[in-house]
Amino acid sequence: MSGLFIAGDTQLDRAQLISRGEQVAAGLSAMGVQEGDVIAVLLRNGMPYLEIIAACKRLGCYYCPINWHYTADEVTFLVNDSGAKLLIAEEDLWQQIWTALPRGLPVLRVMPGASGGCGVFEANDYHAWRDAQAPYDGPLVAPRGHMAYTSGTTGRPKGVVRQPFPVDRLAHHLAAVESVVETAYGLRKGSKALLPAPIYHSAPSVFAQVALRVCDTLVLTSRFDPLEVLRLIEQHRIDTVYLVPIMYVRLLKVDARTRAGFDLSSLRFVASTGAPCAPELKRAMIDWLGPVIHETYASSEAGMVTAIDSHEALARPGSAGRPIGQAQVRIYAEDGSVCPAGQVGKIYVHQPAYADFTYRNHAEARQAVERDGLIGLGDLGYLDADGFLFVCDRESDMVISGGVNIYPAEIEHQFMQYPGVADCAVFGVPDDEFGERLLALVQPAPDAVLQAEDMLAWLSTRIARYKVPRELRLQDALPRDDNGKIAKRRLRAQFWEGHQRKV
Repeated sequence: MSGLFIAGDTQLDRAQLISRGEQVAAGLSAMGVQEGDVIAVLLRNGMPYLEIIAACKRLGCYYCPINWHYTADEVTFLVNDSGAKLLIAEEDLWQQIWTALPRGLPVLRVMPGASGGCGVFEANDYHAWRDAQAPYDGPLVAPRGHMAYTSGTTGRPKGVVRQPFPVDRLAHHLAAVESVVETAYGLRKGSKALLPAPIYHSAPSVFAQVALRVCDTLVLTSRFDPLEVLRLIEQHRIDTVYLVPIMYVRLLKVDARTRAGFDLSSLRFVASTGAPCAPELKRAMIDWLGPVIHETYASSEAGMVTAIDSHEALARPGSAGRPIGQAQVRIYAEDGSVCPAGQVGKIYVHQPAYADFTYRNHAEARQAVERDGLIGLGDLGYLDADGFLFVCDRESDMVISGGVNIYPAEIEHQFMQYPGVADCAVFGVPDDEFGERLLALVQPAPDAVLQAEDMLAWLSTRIARYKVPRELRLQDALPRDDNGKIAKRRLRAQFWEGHQRKV
């Protein structure tokens, strides 16, 4: 099968990429990485990421993608908790976090501007290390994928470990997964795909894994730039692209005349997941590009569960669609009964195309999210009479800002360590560009004098900058429920009044 893989100035055909993947697999094996082990990856989108994915599939190990916006402490937690045997990181990212890493952790560094063929072997230079390897000649094993970290319904990150498919049933299961991915993301044999979203997120990681198997062309960008995305679609005649709603917002901000100057007629399927898409935003994209916009309800744990196309979205604004394939969606009331059509309750789902999973080091948390063989991750919603899912709210406090999951409990814990803070509440409020943004309400201790700017600057040194609230307000007192807890839902509700979707 032909194939062309493009990342910046680097371009490989399928045979070349497979060859590099075999070399990386051989190198990992020589370093002691075995089937079922984990390697940590701290990279921007680029060819090394694709090589590592191919190598992990061949070797049967997991790769743990790490958000490169994380602080040193956050990276170190994931490395330790995942049990990673080594870390592969870009040089500038490694420089920011290396002092916090566990002593003795093997590290391979991707040097700037390097692409291989340098001829000089350095033990920690990824490209030189890769080029020094002979192709891997180990046995065929069950391929693994990524170990995505998610907090589910709590603020403590947990690694989602999906069980491998048995080798003797691999073809059958891969066909089932690829059928789901085609419905949700539009990827199919012969596709020409563009991925401008970071592979450290779960959905783009899945997109990349499947695109490696089925696409004729896969183009990666190291960051999202709306004009570059439009240029690449035109240049490579892209038919399938993965975007998230914040990317829609930024594309629509491009002057209409400028947008019209690009030939986007090759587009067949624009896939979106990771964050709910406001109906008016989706309508604007459909008006511009035509009925090529698709949305999926999915999670790292459950996989892709529902999908909705443009025609259905216009007929049912706000819906996340109907189950894909043999997927199940069930809505439970507080008393455990199944809700009738139209009644809001807790959403539980199951996608049988995916293998079962557990949480790394948290088996009890895996048991807690299951009911009757289905998985619930804190979303509230309802099914209409035709089986279309509508997601209304979240039972947890998780905020999705620009397609990124943020857990206020983590931020509140940091604020409570700031001198003079009596209590605080962090939650998401509507934002036209990001979908949600973080707002912090802080109650000072008696006689304490706090400055919002100072607190936010302090916080930015302790957690990733994207977790720092865009706004902090000081409050004399925070409202509380009868049980004494801060009435966060009541606080949040006033900001979402009048909005069709509450998340």
